[in-house]
Amino acid sequence: MTTKEYNTCVETLSDGIFRFALKHLRDEFEAENVVQNTFEKLWVRKDKVDMTTAKAFLFKIAYNNSIDLLRKSKRKATMDEVVENNYSHSEQYSDAMEIINKAVDKLPENQKTVILLRDYEGYDYRSIGDVTGMTEAQVKINIYRARQFLKSYLKDMQLVL
Repeated sequence: MTTKEYNTCVETLSDGIFRFALKHLRDEFEAENVVQNTFEKLWVRKDKVDMTTAKAFLFKIAYNNSIDLLRKSKRKATMDEVVENNYSHSEQYSDAMEIINKAVDKLPENQKTVILLRDYEGYDYRSIGDVTGMTEAQVKINIYRARQFLKSYLKDMQLVL
């Protein structure tokens, strides 16, 4: 990969990686750090990464960084935070996207990741498998289960609203 190709990757993919990290982490500062670390790792390996596989490589690195940060933050959770986060369906939301984002946040990490990559970023099953390390069948199963949960959750929310 040349310097020009690297710069092209930064220009075209940084926003998508930021959105992906932000959806996982829900913290702009941490998402910016993930983007920075991701492109730093690409720069270090630029001679080994082909331009055609750069997108999958970058999202794989961003995914791994996000998961590492989530695991690290979960270890730091206090009992007060756990009690406050009561996951009840009785909260009122005025914005449909806020409800959808809340539902996506409730998904297990593997399902959340595949939904974000498929429905938010437009990846195909094979590319999602490359990023997450899952087979195409596992990706399809996780997408199906995530959509079933979201459908059920949003249906319940409709009854509350």
